[in-house]
Amino acid sequence: MRPFDRLLLMNKAWVQDRLELNDGYFDTLSSGQKPDFLWIGCSDSRVTAEQITGADPGEMFVHRNIANLVVPGDLNTLSVVQYAVEVLQVTDVIVCGHYECGGVKTAMAGTKLGLIDGWLDNIARVKTMYQAELDQIADDHERFDRLVELNTQEQVRNLAATDSVRKMWASHQIPNLHGWVFNLRTGLIKDVINLSPPGV
Repeated sequence: MRPFDRLLLMNKAWVQDRLELNDGYFDTLSSGQKPDFLWIGCSDSRVTAEQITGADPGEMFVHRNIANLVVPGDLNTLSVVQYAVEVLQVTDVIVCGHYECGGVKTAMAGTKLGLIDGWLDNIARVKTMYQAELDQIADDHERFDRLVELNTQEQVRNLAATDSVRKMWASHQIPNLHGWVFNLRTGLIKDVINLSPPGV
């Protein structure tokens, strides 16, 4: 069996599982979406939004990119944010980083990989912003973990500065913004920053 054939077999097993629990599952799933959450996470294959939060399909609108960045001028991410907050009117947006992030590690080390270097420069800028704090951390692993947290915090702040979020804050007092970090070593999520609409 080819490796990807296993995924197709698992899909069939998942369908059977769903139908045994609820024979109308796919009727409900196909009827539309009204998620409460936008999840902006890392593309890392080990960090899947629904699995680590226990959410069901339809509960989260999900966007993933390398190192969970919210970059001003990135039409992909900004389009997802605009649709989620203005059209779907999600109540909460979660930016979720994770410890052991390859993108953050590469940016921290200054390693050059090619095309992706321009993307990772966004993390290098965060590192430069907090260089004095990071230099106070003697342990390399702790310093790496702290940069993951700082990167997540700065992406939430970038999110708060987007036109879509500012517009919805002014008109609807939503969404709340959250920065989380998933710990691959324990499976737990650390809440590192929360921003609410002004006046809430």
